[in-house]
Amino acid sequence: MIADLGLIAGVALLIWLALRGVNILLAVLLSILLIGLTNSIPIADVFLQHFPFGASGAFSFAGNFLLLFLCGGLFGRVMATSHAAQGVAMGIARRLGQRQALWIAMLVCALLTYGGVVVFVVMFTMYPIGVTLMRTANIPRRIYAAAIALGAGTFTMTALPGTPSIHNVIAARSLGTDLFAGGWLGIVAALVMMFVGMWYLQWQWRRAVANGENYVANDKDQQMAALAPSDDANLPSLMRSIAPVVIVLATIVLPRLLQSFGLTYEWQSFAAGQPVLWASFALLVGSLSCWLLFAPLRGQFVTAAGRGVDDAMLPLINTAAVIGFGGVVIQTSGFHEFAGWLLGLEIPSLLSVFVSANLISGVTASASGGLQIFMSSLAPEYLADGVAPELLHRIANLAAGGLDSLPHSGAVIALFTLMGLSHKEAYKDIFVVTVLIPMLAALVAVVAALLL
Repeated sequence: MIADLGLIAGVALLIWLALRGVNILLAVLLSILLIGLTNSIPIADVFLQHFPFGASGAFSFAGNFLLLFLCGGLFGRVMATSHAAQGVAMGIARRLGQRQALWIAMLVCALLTYGGVVVFVVMFTMYPIGVTLMRTANIPRRIYAAAIALGAGTFTMTALPGTPSIHNVIAARSLGTDLFAGGWLGIVAALVMMFVGMWYLQWQWRRAVANGENYVANDKDQQMAALAPSDDANLPSLMRSIAPVVIVLATIVLPRLLQSFGLTYEWQSFAAGQPVLWASFALLVGSLSCWLLFAPLRGQFVTAAGRGVDDAMLPLINTAAVIGFGGVVIQTSGFHEFAGWLLGLEIPSLLSVFVSANLISGVTASASGGLQIFMSSLAPEYLADGVAPELLHRIANLAAGGLDSLPHSGAVIALFTLMGLSHKEAYKDIFVVTVLIPMLAALVAVVAALLL
């Protein structure tokens, strides 16, 4: 009883500390100390074995995925420094018109994150441009924030096949699949998230206007507006700006494309068997293409690369810390009882995957953290139960992207901090577009997989 209560208290402590803005690494260390003490796990084992080096250890994860985070940070930074990210945003805004500001925010975020730009870089890119869009179209800040979250943190993260996102790579590396596994299910789920999410945001916008809710500027808006491009004419064109993103995706799809034409080469086996390295290589190629396409970047490339490394380290440390927390949790008897209960549910295996991956991601407030814990602890049982690796890859990815965006999610807190919002003001819309609708999309994918 004490052990189970300690496990619950440890999870609750992590959530409570995260909601109060405590550094996630410190919050994790305090939480695993509580779990270790109440579950009679030797403290030396907690801090020197299970947290850092276990199958779901922080250092184990960081070592395996360091290169991917670094290349993602590099690509995001050079896209920002070259103004290619802003070029994508302004190019789409010119074509759609500022009255379509919500679609602009969602599509730009989706394009950039699908191409591998780090989500925090995307948020920072869209906010300065968004000040103008919100002011012109009279969009309440909370609704614009939800549009950013929909584009940057849902379907491009877990659903669309081929994305170099950490979630897609975790599943591929754990299951021996490739980044396109379960692709058709992912596309179905992505369409549900995109169109149902945008329907909800447009509906909320109309309601807000009818109720007299308007865009209200704050001090941070003035600071961020100064960072927006002052002269669109000096930005690279949309086609040139989006080219590095296309190059990243083309590099990832190249091995499969050649195979479909009956062309096989030795390096294709490497690409299929090493998703971390191949996705990292694609992002590196995209970064080098920025150097070739944007002359002003060349003199700043080394500095931008260094800042890209800095951009990568905080997300890597935070994600690794959450996964290390899971590495301690899975040593407890309470977790094994919980896992046994999940596996013993009298429901189809894919529906059980949906439930278990969602719950684990909700506890950790991290899709990547929850997915890594799921893959190391529960995925072997589902494979033994006959679930195809390709289906497990996609359904687990989709499910992990549901409850990951609870109020203590690091990405949610970062977005609210950036835009000067509180949970009371804005979390309802974030919850709908990043939790409820992704869970609906995952259930649609589960039903489709069971019926077809």
